[in-house]
Amino acid sequence: MNICTEEISRGNLSLGVLLDVTTLVGEELFQFGTEEQKRKWLVPIARGEKVGAFGLTEAEAGSDAGATRTTAVPDGDEWVINGTKQFITSIGLDNASIVVITARTKTRGIGKGDVINTFIVPKNSPGFTLGKKYDKMALTHSATHECIFEECRLPKDNFLGKEGKGFSQHLAALQTGRISIGACSVGLAQACFEAALKYARERVQFGKPIYSYQGVSFKLADMAMHIELARTMVLKAAWLKDNNLPHALEASYAKLYASEMCEKCASDAVQIHGGYGLMNEYPVSRYYKQCKALQIVEGTSEIQRIVISRNLG
Repeated sequence: MNICTEEISRGNLSLGVLLDVTTLVGEELFQFGTEEQKRKWLVPIARGEKVGAFGLTEAEAGSDAGATRTTAVPDGDEWVINGTKQFITSIGLDNASIVVITARTKTRGIGKGDVINTFIVPKNSPGFTLGKKYDKMALTHSATHECIFEECRLPKDNFLGKEGKGFSQHLAALQTGRISIGACSVGLAQACFEAALKYARERVQFGKPIYSYQGVSFKLADMAMHIELARTMVLKAAWLKDNNLPHALEASYAKLYASEMCEKCASDAVQIHGGYGLMNEYPVSRYYKQCKALQIVEGTSEIQRIVISRNLG
């Protein structure tokens, strides 16, 4: 899957991010869903007939995802959801079927306080509406919306996983998303490299192609090396996951290194193009705007460093 994500992102990062998000939702359904939930929601996603959305972020719960304020209250055979999620990718697409969200629920029994649980919200659920579509600086083909829940009613069967484990389930699924964003980053960096290499071989200054100057060729050498190193880290993290081995640390390595590497490759690609790199007709100008998103989605670079430092021993 991550090899496909890399190749798709090399051609169109918006599609790569869409694949990342729907894979993330599919992973959570696969790991924590009942057999009935898998048949109903996962199978159409796996077949490519539908896409899913991942509802974690809120206005007051970004990097601090545990600060979720959306609530879920049991009412007979239903759950009643109230709250707002923001920056939710893909839910605005016509073939989006569900958004998997976290919501805060009062504990049952003797204990006090509340817990975070996970719910499957079909797009046509009563009380669920899409808010504004965000006007982003890049990835404009990726539909990103607010999700508003006002007395949104769900059947009890739409509860996902175990009670009180919703937050940890979402974080576990995010490990898969971080590997995927690493793959997206490698794909976009590869596109930057290929565009810059082609231009450097064709652009003539002082009587010869600019590739013949070390100031340019060394940049390309570094780009090629760092892309390969990032690709290897992404594949290692994916291999560990495929073999059911611990991979939280490696997923963060892959996401952090690949996304920051991608930004450097995009910057160097624009620099190699000179003034043309600032022109919209050249793809490197688009790549430069797109790369920044990869350092933010699925956990910022700062959050990845927190994850890594906590797993060092």
